[in-house]
Formats: sequence, structure tokens, C-alpha cells
Amino acid sequence: MLFSRLERKVAFRYLWAKKRGFGALVSWVSLVGIMLGVATLIVVMSVMGGFHDVLLGRIVGMNGHVVVYHQDGAISDYDYLIDKIRQNKIVMSNATSIVPIAEGQVMVTSRGKNSGAMVRGINMSDLIAKTDGGTRFYGKDLNQIQDGELVVGASLSRNLGASIGTEVSLVSANSSTPTPFGSMPRIMSYPIKTAFFMGMYEYDSGYIFMPLETAQKYLNIGKSITHIDIFLRDPEKTNDVRDALMRLLPDGFVVRDWRDLNRGFVGALQVESNVMFLILMLIIIVAVFNIVSSLVMLVKDKNKDIAVLRTFGVSRKSMMKIFILSGTTIGVIGAFAGTVLGTIVAIYIEPIRKFFQWMTGRDLFPSELYYLSELPSRVEFWTVFGIAVIAIALAFLATLYPAWKAANTEPVEVLRNE
Repeated sequence: MLFSRLERKVAFRYLWAKKRGFGALVSWVSLVGIMLGVATLIVVMSVMGGFHDVLLGRIVGMNGHVVVYHQDGAISDYDYLIDKIRQNKIVMSNATSIVPIAEGQVMVTSRGKNSGAMVRGINMSDLIAKTDGGTRFYGKDLNQIQDGELVVGASLSRNLGASIGTEVSLVSANSSTPTPFGSMPRIMSYPIKTAFFMGMYEYDSGYIFMPLETAQKYLNIGKSITHIDIFLRDPEKTNDVRDALMRLLPDGFVVRDWRDLNRGFVGALQVESNVMFLILMLIIIVAVFNIVSSLVMLVKDKNKDIAVLRTFGVSRKSMMKIFILSGTTIGVIGAFAGTVLGTIVAIYIEPIRKFFQWMTGRDLFPSELYYLSELPSRVEFWTVFGIAVIAIALAFLATLYPAWKAANTEPVEVLRNE
């Protein structure tokens, strides 16, 4: 057994002694500090993980894991190109779907109000497949959307004061019409037949979907498209598909994956996650230093007892183990309590947010700022386990110096001075 019965008994008696006074208070402060540090770290890392999953899932999921462009802007004869891509074994062993897209930026106006938006032409069957179960649609069924009809983000239609059946005007400078007096912006009106709510403000307030043929006519690109989206079973495995497409496609085509398209966003998320981890780890480190203070005070307070135990034959090794067990116990209890508290809060973070929002009467998670309508959270076993292990390991390291001081106490010197 790692610790003998005597070592355990003495360690726990020292740890929970009622007469320790200020030393006992420092021990409790250490325990609570480790508990709060572990809990806070679990909650923050879970929320950061939830942000990463939801934002990347929705942004990447709507734009494709691998995207094929042409340097001239438009891709003509795209049906032949898609058939050629489908004949590649490497691509099709990883891909779930290949979607042609016609896309352009517009200004949308209605009832004297206007807003910038992205028009995306897509086959409605592909749009149905791309939107996850969390997306809600209002109005006409997507399968019934016809040429010249729009599917508009709920926030965008609300900002414009438009509703189902309202006609909105789309103004595009990129598809301008030449006239004897110069180029004129292309302006066309279409009715809103369906509104969608993805729960992500960037899409709900800035995207308009229309049938592919309608977008081709409006963008004035004939039978061409702007790019091809390729969706994969595993978004992390894009290198093989990208390399295969670069070998397959002729000169002039550009192949980029979701990391390239969202490099700044993905990098910012990673940096923010790492920085938050380091900052919040300082809470645990401060609590660990309190363990050092507590044990040093304990060693000084129990100097005579240590000398007596050493006189009765308790070895230096046993004395070290006694104080290591005392300090590590604080870390174990604090880490366990913090793990339970942090996991519960991380799981129920959204109801907790709503409760405090109701209590304060303020919007604590504005969707315009954070791009999401709900506070996401992803609790991972290995993340929680790793945080708890780090806290316990730091608590163990904090006990080494006080334990070494206790083990090197000379009983003769101590008893001589008594």
C-alpha cells in the first residue's frame, strides 16, 4: 500500500485539526480556490468547445469543406466538371455531396429599408440536405420553391419589415446592365416565400437563397456557376481530397478547403481557447501556492510533534509521505468538487444564462455580437479529466518542499530547545 495506516491517520489528523487556527483557514481557502479554478476552467473550455463546434459546423457546413473556384470567376459546363470529379475514387470515398453554387453580393430593399446581403443560388434539394435539424423554416415548403422565389433569413426579413409574400428588390453592381448612358446596377424584384432561422445571426441577417436558375439569370452569368462546394464525411480529412482535385482539374481552377477559407476565424478561436486556458489556470496555481503556505505553517506548528514521531522511529520517508498526503488530499477534494460543479454548470449553461438574464433584465448573450442565439457547450471527458489531473498534479508538486522540510527536521535540536 502506498500509505501506511499510521501515515494516513497522522496526515488526516493534521489536515483537519480544529486547533490549527489560521492554518486551517488557509487550507480551506486552498480547497475552495482549487474547486472554483477547476470548475471555471471546465465551464470555459466546454463553452469554447461548443462555440468551435457550432460556429465551424454552421459556417463550414454552409460553405462546403472543399471549394472549387475558377480564376476567371465563373465555371461554365459545370455538369461535365462535376461528373469528372465524381469519377475520382479518392474524392468520392470521402465526399457525401457535390453542390453547384451561384453566389453574389447584393443590396436588398423593401418598404424604404435596405440591407446588404449575400444571394446564393442553389438547388432546393441541396439546400434541404445542407441545413441541419436545428434550422427552422416558415412559409412555403422548400420542395415547392419555384423559379423567381426567395428563401430569406428571418432576421433579415424582420429588419426590412418584410413578411412572407412581400416582394423585395435586389440591387447588384457586379451584374450591372450596360446602357447608352453607362452601366446601371441590376435591379430585380422577387417575392419572399420562405423564411429560415438557423440560430446564427450572420446567416439569419445576411443570406438569401434562391433556385440556381434564378440566381444565374439575376447574376447574369448564363448557365455558369461561381463555385462548387464539396462536403466530406470527416471535415478534418480535406488534404487527400484537395490534393486529388488539384491533380485532376485543369489549369485555372483553384481548390481551397475550409481551413483556408476561414483561416483567421479558426486561428482566432484556437488562440482564444489557449489564452483562456492559461489565464484560468492561474486561479488553480494561486490556490496551489496557498497549499504551500498552509503546509509550511503546519510544519512549523507541528515541529514538536514531528520531533517526537521521529524519536519513536518514524522514518524521514514516512514524514514526507504524511505531509504529501495532507496537501494532495486538499487538491483531490478540490479537484473532485470542482469537476462535479463545473460539469453540472457546463451541461446546464443555457438555462443558467436564461435565469440570470431574467434576474438582471439584460441580454447577457446578444446574438448580433456572438453570432449565435444560444450559449453552446460541449463537455468532453478527456478535457474534464485532464483539468482535474493537472490540478491534482500541481497540488502534489506544491507539497514537496514542505514535506522535505518536515522530513529533515532534526528531533534532537527541536527537543533541546523545548
